[in-house]
Amino acid sequence: MVPTWPVHDLPRGHLPHAGTVGLVLVQKEGRSIPLVQLLRLIGAGVVAGVLVAFIALPGIGSAGLTARDAANDFQNMDDDLNTSPPPEKTVVYDAQGDQIALFFDKYRESVPLAKVTPIMQKAVIGIEDSRFYEHGALDLKGTLRALASNAQSDGGRQGGSTLTQQYVKNLLVENAKTDEEYDEVTAPTIGRKIRELRYALRLEETMSKNQILEGYLNIAYFGGGAYGVQAAAKRWFSRPAAKLSLPQAALLAGITQNPTAYDPVLHPKAARQRRDVVLYRMAELGTITKAQADAAAAQPIELNEDKPIGGCETSKAPFFCEYVRYEMYQVLSNGKYWSLSKERQEEIANRLKRGGYVIRTTLSMKAQNALDKALRSYVSPLSNRVAAEAMVEPGTGHIRAMGSSKRFGVGKGRINLNLAANAQHGGGVGVSAGSTFKTFTLAAALEEGIPIRTSIHSPSRTIVSPFTDCKGATYTGWNVGNADPAENGPYNLKNGTWLSVNTFYAYLQQRVGLCDSVKMAEKFGMRRGDGKPLQQVPSQVLGANEIDMVSLAAAYAGFGARGRYCDPVAVTEVVAPDGKKLKLPKKACKQVLDQNIADQVNEILKGVLTRGTAKNIGGIGRPSAGKTGTCENFSCAVFAGHTPNLASAVAYWDFRGPTRYPVYGVYGATIPAPIWANSMRNALLGEPAPSFTAPVGDFGDFSTVPDVRGRPVPQAMAALRRAGLTAELAPRPVPSDQARGMVAGTSPGPGSEVDPGSKVIVYVSRGKGRDPGGEEPPGDGWDWPFD
Repeated sequence: MVPTWPVHDLPRGHLPHAGTVGLVLVQKEGRSIPLVQLLRLIGAGVVAGVLVAFIALPGIGSAGLTARDAANDFQNMDDDLNTSPPPEKTVVYDAQGDQIALFFDKYRESVPLAKVTPIMQKAVIGIEDSRFYEHGALDLKGTLRALASNAQSDGGRQGGSTLTQQYVKNLLVENAKTDEEYDEVTAPTIGRKIRELRYALRLEETMSKNQILEGYLNIAYFGGGAYGVQAAAKRWFSRPAAKLSLPQAALLAGITQNPTAYDPVLHPKAARQRRDVVLYRMAELGTITKAQADAAAAQPIELNEDKPIGGCETSKAPFFCEYVRYEMYQVLSNGKYWSLSKERQEEIANRLKRGGYVIRTTLSMKAQNALDKALRSYVSPLSNRVAAEAMVEPGTGHIRAMGSSKRFGVGKGRINLNLAANAQHGGGVGVSAGSTFKTFTLAAALEEGIPIRTSIHSPSRTIVSPFTDCKGATYTGWNVGNADPAENGPYNLKNGTWLSVNTFYAYLQQRVGLCDSVKMAEKFGMRRGDGKPLQQVPSQVLGANEIDMVSLAAAYAGFGARGRYCDPVAVTEVVAPDGKKLKLPKKACKQVLDQNIADQVNEILKGVLTRGTAKNIGGIGRPSAGKTGTCENFSCAVFAGHTPNLASAVAYWDFRGPTRYPVYGVYGATIPAPIWANSMRNALLGEPAPSFTAPVGDFGDFSTVPDVRGRPVPQAMAALRRAGLTAELAPRPVPSDQARGMVAGTSPGPGSEVDPGSKVIVYVSRGKGRDPGGEEPPGDGWDWPFD
């Protein structure tokens, strides 16, 4: 007859043979186990028997050949398990060190055991593996107790796995790369349990108990999307694991058995009951007193949730976040992301979410908030029309802000496309640059020594040719016209720029050379939004190439930095969990234009805001320069401008298709320029307001005739001389509304721009009187001293 024992009375030290343990009939309180429970025990006993045999075999001489061979296979089994830290969240910070985004597929934040409060450690050990510090990889007593309990149970289950085995299982799941690997490491098979045990034995040989406990606490799932005790403490209680109270620790320790069933939000009653089970188990073990367990159990569950949400949609700067995301793909792929297969690209994306990186960026939330407010003040997110803007710092290339009038995401008034960026940063192909591209031809003309006073006859419409590109191809018969038919006359580099005269710039580009004009734009980082080189066609000077706002803002930042162009930069540092810094793509700053020539460009562009196409915006309260742009057939409108410490570019178009849905009546000065002024004014509020460097040498190609009307003749003559002009009195006084003997006017008139040293005729007032040739007023007698 097979001997029987109550479960709790198995003889001390008795290790049933692998072939008989499944046949032991267990009685409890004098009652035989029903058949169905006996069958459960037999099935479970087979597993236990195999495991026990493998552990006990070296000391059991009577083991059969089959068991010995199996044990040999077990000992020879591969036990190399990756115990590197589990995947962690990646955190993105702005330039001020504030968090702006998280990337993760599993919200986790690993911490050393020293940063987990001891009561949390004791709670987990108490409920999961109370003999953790006493046994090895397999706790025979615990395993048999769980097997017997589960065999008698109609529903509830007890685990017999040690913390080491649970740690192994979690590691195997984390290391699974494919669905097939995941199915293999979670399959309810004897082979899986044997493999886990082999790994557990190895870990017990190579790691201390505290290292195993630390690993388990950092990898276990605590519900609510939180992996690891630190993430769980923050998720449920908004506090670190080092500051968990006894009731909080007990709740977390209990959740791990079934994170869904014991979710404190979805199933608060079950979660509380489970918490109390943990508390009284700790009291039973002597970890805490019965009074402490009673006091903690009397407390309701009080949560202070901090739900982790990853990705850019919930970021405070979602479009900037998208730009950073694609920058990181390039970092993690050594700049090869766009040449990789879709499978490899997905691996890179997973590395970002699981790598635990700390990413520091150039974002200024002050500038970002100013940009967002300005965009949505002028363009509703619900409109079919859209505005996009980017801000870049001169001298560094640091991207300070970027965004769209639409909000980020899916749904009405939202968009996932980063409209301010190029295609390689999650954007589209860009929009036509409009007349903002004239600035590059202006710079090329000044670099080639074309005088600012150069006058070019610029009719309202004309045909200009030929043009030759950098490859020698020739273009003829370019038919170009001005936006305003009244623009018909001679213009120079100043007023031709201020008024954005198309025919003037067509002829100026012909003098500069199409190739040189394009090369100047390329020096300032300009490429098409789709990443391709600029099209070298005559109409490029009018903005025929489609570009993105980040690149355009960076180019104008180059002028703000006196000709020093810097590649746009969003990420300044990436630190891996081991503290090592990742190598970032090279971002260069280079002097691409002589400083004094850049100063001349800035001086001319200042006039666009004071007397040119953008004079309507009234400036931004500090020295600034810029250029309007209206795209062909009103497909879009653009404005780009800068101060010495910030540059910005704004585009406006119909998102459904700029060619199919023109924005008739909208110019660069009507919507983009006011958005630019509003955003720049607030982004720079309280910041220093440096002036542009004044050009040196012969930039004063023009002198402005001062307004000396109504002033005494000696004062007027002195003012004209100070302006670099030659003053000459008219031969006789003239009647005027000015007082007798005062200056009546000049020729050229006040405000006129003339060559330095030019002659200005000064007319002196004789007071109100008859037309010339009439009778002198009585009592004239005025002595004309300059005859």
